[in-house]
Amino acid sequence: MQVPPGILLDLGATAKALAADRAAAAIEAATGCGVLVNLGGDIRVAGDPPDGGWRVGIADDIDFDASTACVEPRQVVMISGGGLATSSPLGRAWRRGGTDLHHIIDPSTGRPATSCWRTVSVAAASCVDANIASTAAILRGERAIRWLDGLRLPARLVRHDGTVVAVAGWPAG
Repeated sequence: MQVPPGILLDLGATAKALAADRAAAAIEAATGCGVLVNLGGDIRVAGDPPDGGWRVGIADDIDFDASTACVEPRQVVMISGGGLATSSPLGRAWRRGGTDLHHIIDPSTGRPATSCWRTVSVAAASCVDANIASTAAILRGERAIRWLDGLRLPARLVRHDGTVVAVAGWPAG
C-alpha cells in the first residue's frame, strides 16, 4: 500500500504506544522487576506487579486538557499485565475558521471524526493493541460496544453527557 502524493500519515499515537511496549519490556529485562511505563496516557506494564496491581487513574472530564499535570481521574483501576490506552477527541482539539477540530480523523471523510464518545479507555495484551482499539472505538461510535465486547477487550466508553458504558469485564466504578 502506498500513501498518495500530498497525503501525510501521522503514526505518532501508534509509535508512542509501541515505545511504551518496548520500553516496559526492556526495563523489565534489565532490572528483573515489575515496571509501569506511562507515555502520555499510553501505559504498558511488565514483570511482577505490586500487590493488587498497578493503580492507574482514568480521566474523561469534558474539560480534559492533556497538557496539564492536574487532570483529575474519574476512576482508578488496577492493572497487573498488558497495556491500557485512552483515546479522546478532547485532549488535542482546536478551533479554526469557526469550526471545532480534533486529531482523530475519519478515514472515510478525511475530517475530524464525529462520535458519540468523548473518551474510550481499553485494556489489551499490549499498549499498541489498546491504543488501536480505543481509537477505532471512537470511530465506530455505538457499534464499538458490541465490537469491543466481541473481542473481549475490557473497555470504558464515556458519552458526551458523561454516561459511562463498561464492556467485557471493565470494573464498575
